[in-house]
Amino acid sequence: MTNKTTSAAAPPALHPRPLALALSCAFAALPVHAQDLQDGAMPVVEITGAAPRANGLLNLDTASGTGSRLGLTPRETPASVTIVDRAVIEARGAQDTQEVLRAIPGVTAHNAPGNIGVSYRGFGSGSISQLFNGINVQYSIAARPVDSWIYERVEAIGGPSSFLYGSGAVGGSINYVTKLAGPRPMSEARLRLGSDDLKEASFGLNRMLGGDGAGRGDHYARIDLNHRDTGSWVDGVKSRSTQLAASLRSDFSPRFTHTLAYEFQEEDVDRPYWGTPLRNPLAGELRIDQATRFKNYNSADGVYDQRVHWLRSIAGWRVSEALQFTNTLYAYDALRDYRNVETYRFNPGNSAVIRSAVFLQRHDQRLVGDRIDGVYRGRIGARRSDWAFGLDYSVNKQTRFPNSLAVTVSTVDPYDFVTERFFDIPGMGPGFRPDRDNRVSTTALYLENRTALLPALKLVTALRHERIELELTNRRELTAASPASFERRYSPTTGRVGLVWDISPGASAYLQYATAADPPSGILTTASFADVRNNSELTTGRQAEIGAKLDFWQGKGSATLAAYSITRRNIASQDPNNSALTQLVGEQSARGVELSVGLQPTRQLSLQGNLTHVDAEYEDFRQGGVSLAGKTPANTPSTVANVWVSYAFTPALQANIGVRRVGKVYADAANTLTWPDYTFVDLGLSYQFNRHVAVVGRIRNLTDRVYAANLSATMAYLGAPRTADVALRITF
Repeated sequence: MTNKTTSAAAPPALHPRPLALALSCAFAALPVHAQDLQDGAMPVVEITGAAPRANGLLNLDTASGTGSRLGLTPRETPASVTIVDRAVIEARGAQDTQEVLRAIPGVTAHNAPGNIGVSYRGFGSGSISQLFNGINVQYSIAARPVDSWIYERVEAIGGPSSFLYGSGAVGGSINYVTKLAGPRPMSEARLRLGSDDLKEASFGLNRMLGGDGAGRGDHYARIDLNHRDTGSWVDGVKSRSTQLAASLRSDFSPRFTHTLAYEFQEEDVDRPYWGTPLRNPLAGELRIDQATRFKNYNSADGVYDQRVHWLRSIAGWRVSEALQFTNTLYAYDALRDYRNVETYRFNPGNSAVIRSAVFLQRHDQRLVGDRIDGVYRGRIGARRSDWAFGLDYSVNKQTRFPNSLAVTVSTVDPYDFVTERFFDIPGMGPGFRPDRDNRVSTTALYLENRTALLPALKLVTALRHERIELELTNRRELTAASPASFERRYSPTTGRVGLVWDISPGASAYLQYATAADPPSGILTTASFADVRNNSELTTGRQAEIGAKLDFWQGKGSATLAAYSITRRNIASQDPNNSALTQLVGEQSARGVELSVGLQPTRQLSLQGNLTHVDAEYEDFRQGGVSLAGKTPANTPSTVANVWVSYAFTPALQANIGVRRVGKVYADAANTLTWPDYTFVDLGLSYQFNRHVAVVGRIRNLTDRVYAANLSATMAYLGAPRTADVALRITF
């Protein structure tokens, strides 16, 4: 449903999008030949230059390092595990990591510059671990959208997973896995042009540097590079981003390998978009003024910049067929700068926009750690029993340099206005002044086991114990509320126990119980003195889940079904006797069902879809002195559905369509403000000229649907309108 407006001003004409119109005509004129539609009539073609043709079946039999350290497949794991591999990423045209997340059942995400939001199983970003190659940087903003070119796959496990990755994973864990050097030679490139002055170039190369290919002195090098320049559908926004992933793998012997991996990510956004003001009255179903859909109320020289460096040293030693060790030494360095006016609201008569919330901010974060993992494959009596065990130590330090003004900067005409340069705002000047250092030291021991109780019945268990030391150092004036320093220590123990029953060779059922620990304020690396002093414990999470995974239709179909119940206790709730204080008495719950289905009826046709429903609510929570028991957390849709259909008209010509529907959400915890459900459609068309050259065209949000990817009390962070792009892919 398109949002209505009562503005007397006529909305401006939408931005012209000739590329989208041209692609629409191409889809309408798509040739269909009867002989190409016969099942089995087409020879198999290896599409190496174009987007790979993804198999419609669910990825249930590929080992996943995210759901278990034992290397179990999703079918073998007593949990909901999703693998979005490279073929799926390419086939669906996912531009960045945010779009990849759409393939995970029930996940919604947005990329507002200062508030990277993900909702998973009824919980938000502070209760979801977003990992990079299994490493948790403990900061949600670190999961800024990164171009998908450098990633091999994205994996996810739904529900509590602190027993694998540490505190902060009640709703689930999402793991972004980077491409690494390996034996398979590869060289590819992509050029992409699109709406809003999109210009992108990508390159990838993997080669053997020396050796005999037998694992003795073999060396492999890989580099993947991507650069993008683009404007935006919002006035004044321009961005540049560069991603580099380079790695060197050395097989010193068949038993010992080492990989050195480096990643660089850079993002520079001029005048970033923070949202569109909502029309008054702010009650019931929210609306925007269509004439402001493309307006940007930020300062004329607003900025968001990010630089990220990753370095990993990965050593693998296979002691024997039964025992192997992996040691990962890692270092992460990130610097983020903000310079913006971030909040906009209409005046009561909707005749002017009031601009406020001035922020000059720097985040300087460094993470250093080492993790040693061991896997032992043995037996207990006559039954197979496999073990994973390890030790992880890390030091995560972040310094923040905030300078903000809670003042009205200006009141402007909603449709015709000019904004100031940032440092012309009274009280703002160049330079950063540190506020405090947050230093989080974590030592963790973990153990995981899978034992065959019966040939068809496996018991999967895991246990993790952490020692977390949080140190806050004040870098500004000392007060009673902000002392020179403060320390807090936590010692959570979390675990999982699950059973997997192999009903038949293609079907299994499981049940599990898992626990988790979560910081009350969401993230320890940004916790304030008030957070740490008032919240002496971590919150606790509990989940019970039951599900099934099966193949059907003589191997042409696959499906997963899961039902779960999660409870998070001891969340910070307002003291009913003193609104300035919080107590660890709150409780939040989520109960839901997830269904995923994949079909490959013929060689030409593939279908995948998922449907999720979650009933998320506060069981015990107060805000503004009012109980919110029974209310749904903001920006949490109860239903999310996705369908993807791919059809090959000829061996060279393939079309696909994706349909996504997201249920209504609330903008406030009191559930008085709502945004309606919405549906958008993406189309894709690829043509393989030969085995080395292909062209891929896409239209995103075909119907130009206006929708809110995130809501606050006065603004909607809108999703992109209809856009289109064409990519030329080559291998050589």
